[in-house]
Amino acid sequence: MNVELRHLRALAAIGDEGTITDAAAVLHVSQPALSRTLDQLEQRLGTRLVERTTRSLALTDAGRRLWEHAHRILAQFDDALAEAATGPRPLRVGFGWAGLGRHTVPLLRGWREARPDTPVQVRRCDDPEAALRKGEVDIAFMRTTPSDPSLVSRVLYPEHRIAAVSEGNPLADKDVVHLADLADEPVALCSTAATTSADLWPEGLRPDTFEVPGVDEWLTTIALGEAVGVTTEATLHSHPHPDIRYLPLVDAATVPVRLVWPRRSTHAATAAFREHAVTALR
Repeated sequence: MNVELRHLRALAAIGDEGTITDAAAVLHVSQPALSRTLDQLEQRLGTRLVERTTRSLALTDAGRRLWEHAHRILAQFDDALAEAATGPRPLRVGFGWAGLGRHTVPLLRGWREARPDTPVQVRRCDDPEAALRKGEVDIAFMRTTPSDPSLVSRVLYPEHRIAAVSEGNPLADKDVVHLADLADEPVALCSTAATTSADLWPEGLRPDTFEVPGVDEWLTTIALGEAVGVTTEATLHSHPHPDIRYLPLVDAATVPVRLVWPRRSTHAATAAFREHAVTALR
């Protein structure tokens, strides 16, 4: 089976861009040439990777699996070339939008002092699990359990939830709030944070919810008094806002903060960083 890097780059671009036209533009090749490369790959594997119609294009299940592997293989290949030319690359650490809150800087500063020979490159990831699968990061902090069996995780500590309300909301005068206090308020959910949904509330107390695309929209919506929000305490430290009051949400379940990494390590320092994080955050 003679599969070349150009075949993997073709599939990666097609899956990323969603059309042959856009993928061809990214790869700087013609559309017919890219279509031929895809056809070659499917013939050599003996399976269809992309479902094509006149109006749409979608990866098959086999195509999506290979697309994720292709990203990881290409990232490792590019890393190998870069290391041969310039030396070892930094350890890439993925964080969600709130990072680790007050723990982020001490953790990374401690690593820099202990391992000055291995710099860390912090990468913000809207989907840390996908970034790990694609080889875009070597290790990541997550607040959800990874679904991919190729990833391993360890719980570092439980994190308390907090409510975010506008300074003009009557709830801002409270010292703490309960889930019932938020039940009559519209609740904004951030699409890049998977720790909050209406299921957090008991049946009969579930509020109306709506989704916003990112953290900036989430903060602005709450600051304007159009909704309240529920998040973890890291947000208090990572995203303070003059028009938002963060309050302890005393009867909501805590959120486990996890360190997640691939079973097949993508960096020589992954294990050392893992032990550093476990020691620093326990």
